Amino acid sequence: MPSIGREPRRVLDLYSGGGLFTVPLAAAGHRLTAVEENAQAVSDAAKNLELNGIAPRSVRLVRARVEDALRELARPPIDVVILDPPRQGCPREVIDAVFVGLRPARAIYVSCHPESFAAELPTILGAGYRVARVQPVDMFPHTPHVEAAVVLDRMTPAPVAARPRSAKSVNMPRSR
Repeated sequence: MPSIGREPRRVLDLYSGGGLFTVPLAAAGHRLTAVEENAQAVSDAAKNLELNGIAPRSVRLVRARVEDALRELARPPIDVVILDPPRQGCPREVIDAVFVGLRPARAIYVSCHPESFAAELPTILGAGYRVARVQPVDMFPHTPHVEAAVVLDRMTPAPVAARPRSAKSVNMPRSR
């Protein structure tokens, strides 16, 4: 898991599942809101928190679609957002809510389908973020499946046009 810093942070864990990131981050002293649509996964997360001795006040588990929950979770300001979406990636509504609306200082995007993430990246960069680090993870050796953990840091100041109309309107850095 890429670092989110040592001092306590307010973290929003989207598509949180059974608490893969929520549990260790809460154990490290961060305050989390974990959003997951699947009822069994939310129940598993609650059990994982209990089994790991995590104080209930440090984690808020929300059973909801991420798109719906984001409308309610914009307060207080969020320091870090973790996104671990399904293979199809995040709906545009989620990308806009996180990178244009919430504008956390750091986002960590865990993609099990890097091609989906690549399609979303121009919008994220256009909202004023830069890729700080990419870590590929080969969890399924001898198959074509590769995961990627991408750390995205907000640039200061934000660009003038924080919401590009399409991927074509984003100026991508040229590779050399």
